[in-house]
Amino acid sequence: MSVAEIAEVLGGNKTFKHAVRNSDDLATSIRAGLPATIISVLAERLTLHRLDVAKHLGIPPRTLTRRLSRHARLTVDESDRAARMARIIALATEVLGANEKAASWLRTPNRALGGRQPIDEIATDPGYRSVEEVLYAIAYGMYS
Repeated sequence: MSVAEIAEVLGGNKTFKHAVRNSDDLATSIRAGLPATIISVLAERLTLHRLDVAKHLGIPPRTLTRRLSRHARLTVDESDRAARMARIIALATEVLGANEKAASWLRTPNRALGGRQPIDEIATDPGYRSVEEVLYAIAYGMYS
């Protein structure tokens, strides 16, 4: 999975003013704060309501509404969590073969994660790594 694929999950040219070619470009965009509109982009990819995505990113509903109405940006921490979510969506899509399958898998309780949904686990770095490990195990045929 490439940085370009992560940028595409985050909205591609609609989100980024400049091409995102490498990790440094993505990091620069995260430090500047990603636009709040990416919440809607991620929600569409996950077939969730944008308030559900905001909850997974730790953004209160009123804060999201205010930021969207003012065309504001996410904080650095929120942007980082959104990029982490996009990275997992891109990886799940690559491993499972289609965005619909990836979205469904991310919302389904998983035995390898103690019965928790992968989307809930990616809020923390250790949880993110657990989800990533499960996806790599699927990719290498350890799970079906």
